[in-house]
Parts: sequence; C-alpha cells; structure tokens
Amino acid sequence: MSTTLLQCWQDSLPAIKSSKTLATDSGVLDERSFNTIEVDELFNAANHAETIAGQAVLFRSLSQPLDSLEQIHEKQQAIEELQSNQLLKDKLEDLVQHAAANEKNFYLLLFGEFLGSMGTAKTDYEIEGYGYLQYKRGIRLMLELVSQVQAIESPQSSYLKALIDKIKAFAQSRPCSLMEGPVYITEGGIQCKEQRRGSFSPAIIFKPRFFKPLLISLFFGIVWALAHFFPTDMFQVSVAAIPTAIIFFVPFLLIYFPIVGGFDRDSCIIPLRNEFKHSPAVAETLDALGQLDELLSFIKFAEAFGGSKVLPTLIEAPHHQINLEDARNPVLGKQNPDYVGNDFVLDEDKLVLVTGPNSGGKTAFCKTITQIQLLAQIGCYVPAKSAVLSVADRIFYQAPDISHLDDGEGRFGTELKRTKDIFLASTPKSLVVLDELSEGTTFEEKMESSSNVLNGFYRKGNSTILITHNHQLVDHFVAQRIGLPRQVEFANDAPTYKLVAGISRVSHADRVAKKIGFSKDDIDNYLAGSQ
Repeated sequence: MSTTLLQCWQDSLPAIKSSKTLATDSGVLDERSFNTIEVDELFNAANHAETIAGQAVLFRSLSQPLDSLEQIHEKQQAIEELQSNQLLKDKLEDLVQHAAANEKNFYLLLFGEFLGSMGTAKTDYEIEGYGYLQYKRGIRLMLELVSQVQAIESPQSSYLKALIDKIKAFAQSRPCSLMEGPVYITEGGIQCKEQRRGSFSPAIIFKPRFFKPLLISLFFGIVWALAHFFPTDMFQVSVAAIPTAIIFFVPFLLIYFPIVGGFDRDSCIIPLRNEFKHSPAVAETLDALGQLDELLSFIKFAEAFGGSKVLPTLIEAPHHQINLEDARNPVLGKQNPDYVGNDFVLDEDKLVLVTGPNSGGKTAFCKTITQIQLLAQIGCYVPAKSAVLSVADRIFYQAPDISHLDDGEGRFGTELKRTKDIFLASTPKSLVVLDELSEGTTFEEKMESSSNVLNGFYRKGNSTILITHNHQLVDHFVAQRIGLPRQVEFANDAPTYKLVAGISRVSHADRVAKKIGFSKDDIDNYLAGSQ
C-alpha cells in the first residue's frame, strides 16, 4: 500500500512532488533512474489534473509505478468506462472541479499557522483571527465531496467502484460527523453527535462562530439578577433601567472576544484539525479524490497529445517483452506533428545494441522506450499506434556518472558499482538501459569489461538496451548471434531520427563540433585572432 498524501505531508506543507522513489532493490524505479529518465519532465507533459491531490497522486504513480498486471488492468478498465459513459465522466469532472475550488482552504485549515486576533497573513499558510472562517471554509471540501458522490451511481469497473465507495464510506466516519456538527467538548475529550446519544454528562457545544446565544443570554441574565437582587444607584433597582446600565458593561464585553475566540481555537479548532490531519478516513478520501482526478488527467493527456495514442496491451510473460508501433516520445512528441516515431520489438532476443553518431537520437529513443514503459505501468495512454508490453518489475536507466572525490573509485569504479547494483536487483522481467559501459579505462579493458557485463545481463534474461559508440563491441556480439544491432539513421549528413537495422561505424564528432562552434577551424581562427 502506497503512503497516503497526508502521510507524506505530515512534516511539511502540501507539495505536489512529495513522493519518493524506492530503493534500487525494492521499487520499480530507483532515484537515479528516475532522474535519468527525466520523470519530472514526463510528469509535466502528462499532468492535466486539476486538484493538488490529483497532481500529487500522478507524481506518486510515476515515482512508484505499479508492478501488478491485475492492478494496471483495473485502472485501464476504469478509463475505458469513463470514455464510454459520458454521464459518469461529467459527474466526476464536476466533482473534481468543485474540489479544486475548495481544496486549498482545507490544506490551510490542516497545516496553517494561527496568528492570533491581531496578526495579518503574509503567506498562503497563515491564518488570521481565531480560525472560525477558515474552519468553515476548510471542511467544505470534504462535506461537498460526500454530498456530490452520493448522486453518483456505482460504476462497473472495480477500480472506479472502490474509489467511489471509499468516498461514500467517509460519510459514516467520525471525522465527517465532527465536520457536520455539532461538536461536543467534554471532560473525556471531543465527541461527535453519535457519541452523545443517550449521554447526560455536561458538555460544551462548539459551533464555529462568535455568536453564542446561550452564553450571551447567561451573561445578561447575571446582569439582570445583580440589578434585581442587589440594587444600587447605577441600576436604580428598576429592571427598565437595565438598557441604560448596559452601557457601562460594554468595555467588559471586549473581554468576551479573546476569551471565547481563544477557547474555541485552542480547545476546539486546533484539536479538530489535528484529528483530521491524522485521520486514516480523511487520508483515504483525499487519496480517492486524487486518484479520480488522475484518471481524468490520463484522458485529457491523450486528447491534448495529438497524433496516435493507445491504452497499451499488457501481457503476462516469463521475461520482459515490448512491441511498439510508431512510438513517439511522450515529452518531445506532445503537440509536435513532425516528431519521428519508431517501431521497436524486443522479444526473445532480449538484447538490443544501439549505435550511431552523436546527436542522432539514440538517447532520445531509449528515453522514449522507458517513458512509455513507465506510462503503461501507471495505467495511462501511451503515444503509439499500438503497444504490447509485459510489466517490468524493475526499470533501470544507467547513464555516465561523474565520480566523487570521496568514493575512492574513480569514474570506472563508480560506474561499475552502479552497474553491479542494477545487475543484482534485475530479474528476467526487468527493463535495463545502459548508456555506454566501462568509461574511464583503456579500450582493451573497456571491451573485456563491457563484454562480461552484457553477457551477464543476457544470461540473466532481462530486456537490455545498450547505447554505445563501440561498434567493435557490437561486432563481437553479432558474431556470436547474440542481440539485435540497431543504428540511428543519417541522410545527407543529417539525422532522420529513425532507428534501423545495422551497425554504425562512423562518427560525426566534427559535425557536432562545428554546430556548437568548437571545431578545429574554430579553434584555429580564435588563436589566429588573439595573436
């Protein structure tokens, strides 16, 4: 079970990107792969959620993707039901829009700092006064959510039904009863109306307003009693003189506000907000709202992307498999009709060796594969004409890393330690992308080390994609009939961004150097001009 949003936010203010990846040997995606795949950019491209909860749930899904085929299928079925049931989709969109309008007030109630009666709010999480207004505004989110969901009929898909039922169940919870009121303050603590049934113990009824009819009536009753039973010249014994006498009590009424307001804030509002903040029922309801918003966001992402997109077919397989037709990058291909798509199949071969000159699109292609795999495992649409994938229990992407002064290994050792961690954590059902291998050593050692590593991954049986300029290494594996050689295509000295069969044996380093203005001619011209 994933950590709820409220659990993530206990020690900090609500933040969309609060979820963390899991350790290399436990989660589908670890932190270094998350950064290399550029999941932050993928989130920005896919994010069409309207609520903070929806956006936070989407980011959590990308940080901790599902590894259960059944759970992914359930999310896909929910999306298909929304696409086929316009009335249900409209009701959920209306529910999410209303929640987005009230959501920040709820977070302010839970996490805001009370400034007191004289303070002026200067940030989004400061509360002026005694909190009456903020309390009423804050609980509106949950009360309206419960009210709206009652009008929604039970969906057919199990995933949607579970989310709707979870919000409906909140109506029977203690936090919901406290939000509806009245709230009773007793010696035993705060009680809701259900707990007070049949009880005759004394209690103070909390209502979020300064006007307390019973308290005010009691106060003036005491004034009348004093005037009636203890007559003085001021009261002139006559009850009819009380309105005049009240003028003298107005200064004393100023005490009423800080006493009553301070009591309500410290004894009612703050304890209530702390209970809401730590309530599993509130946390689960808020997560359910976010998950509904996430599903609608998937549909909006597909509508906004442009071009072909599809809910991928996910299959059970003994080892990882992937079959994509006209796959485009989810980030770079969005609203870009000129983006070049590629077909890609990795089935029984298990190893793909990608070669080609710099800036030919090797890295962009491999990030396309891993980003599509990631979107598929959160139940989302992917940009392709067709997509058939198995669920990856691990998604790894290793890129060249800079060694640190205190690691004692140098670049080669630092990289090799990362490769070892990936190797030990991967299984036949894993997807592994290696962007170059064995950098920081001699060519001979690079050949031997890279060959040993790739042989290890191949024998382990996962899907492995290697990006390399080392065509001799590719020749070595092709000679053994191991792996699929692929290269990025160039035409007229320019990349076409298509992935084709073959091995690239050329380097376009000089073309790249000229493009950025640092070729041999550029250096010579600079030195000649400086003399």
